[in-house]
Amino acid sequence: MIRLNLTATPEWLDLAPGPRLMVGPLTTALMVSARADPAIEALPEGATQEALALAMAKAVARRAVLDWEGVGDAMGTIVPVTPEGIDALLEIWPVFEAFQTMYVAKGLILDAEKNVSAPSPSGPSVGVIGIAPPVKRSARTAPQY
Repeated sequence: MIRLNLTATPEWLDLAPGPRLMVGPLTTALMVSARADPAIEALPEGATQEALALAMAKAVARRAVLDWEGVGDAMGTIVPVTPEGIDALLEIWPVFEAFQTMYVAKGLILDAEKNVSAPSPSGPSVGVIGIAPPVKRSARTAPQY
């Protein structure tokens, strides 16, 4: 079952001890816009999956982050949300991982949920219980003309 959030209100994400991000809903429009981000299009043809993941996370965050708390400069002064600040924040490994898990992964989980059930780990029919009664005899071969 797909669970719809019809309110589409921003929410706070507590990413690590300290920083909190106010993010808008993860929508199709946001993801499509992020995929077309110039930073992603500027990646070289043979870019690694890691480089693509980081560029995509930054593109999503630049569109989704509306406000933050607990983010400051080197002197500890609170800084406003800027695209450069978002990119710098996501360069911090625990923050990047938390953002991926708590925000971006929601969209991926929803994508998996639309399949209704996950495949069995060892194949599609492992663990399946037959419910049809056994046949009394084999079917005859169809005539060939």
